[in-house]
Amino acid sequence: MSVNQVPDIVRKTLGLNKRDKIAYIINSDGTVTITRYETSEDDPILDKFLDFLAQDIEQNPQQIQPITSETLVRVQSLVGDMNIDLNAPLSDKDE
Repeated sequence: MSVNQVPDIVRKTLGLNKRDKIAYIINSDGTVTITRYETSEDDPILDKFLDFLAQDIEQNPQQIQPITSETLVRVQSLVGDMNIDLNAPLSDKDE
């Protein structure tokens, strides 16, 4: 594995900070287009899923049921003693 730093002129042109990422496309003519990698808070798949849920709840309100104590016990048995920090950053392999 080789690790290369982005040249200073490229970082300045793209407005990159130390931990920012780049995106690149290798064109058919052999040239490379480099852009600043922009993360988006919008997730089209998640948005569609949430829209689906909202429509389903609206069309089938009779299906909404409270969580029973039995269901809660079942969920707790499945997750055991797992501790999850939802604010912890993902590792490079998980991104």
